[in-house]
Amino acid sequence: MSPLEVGDRAPALPGLPFDDGPTGLFFYKVTCPTCQLAAPAMKAFEDAFPGRVIAIGQDPPPALERFTRAYAMGIRSIEDAPPYPLSDAYAIVSVPTLFLVGEGGRILESVGAWDRTGFNRVAARIAELTGADPVMISSPDDGRPDFKPG
Repeated sequence: MSPLEVGDRAPALPGLPFDDGPTGLFFYKVTCPTCQLAAPAMKAFEDAFPGRVIAIGQDPPPALERFTRAYAMGIRSIEDAPPYPLSDAYAIVSVPTLFLVGEGGRILESVGAWDRTGFNRVAARIAELTGADPVMISSPDDGRPDFKPG
């Protein structure tokens, strides 16, 4: 299966309709160092756009809860237990991966790895689509590199 791209239809997720406006989907694994690096950005997303980003973790619920607390993500995490049906449906190649899904279920943005420019682009797009104030999710002075592969 090839990775999903901008313009593709996003696979349905149980209990997550995509007709309530843009929704970010953050795929991660708690033991992934790059996911740990990206986790504080999820808190910034939640602060700027409450309820607009959902994390999909490839770990059991207790591990997801510990990770959410340890990294103060502040966003809802859904378990994607082995054999990872949600990750497979989204053709996840590596974590972290961030998708922005728009109304009608079309993928508007896709960011693989930690990519400051990509995460900020997703934030700008959410702000544009919701009428929220634009924010930077990450800046060069926050101690994170511009890019780190997953």
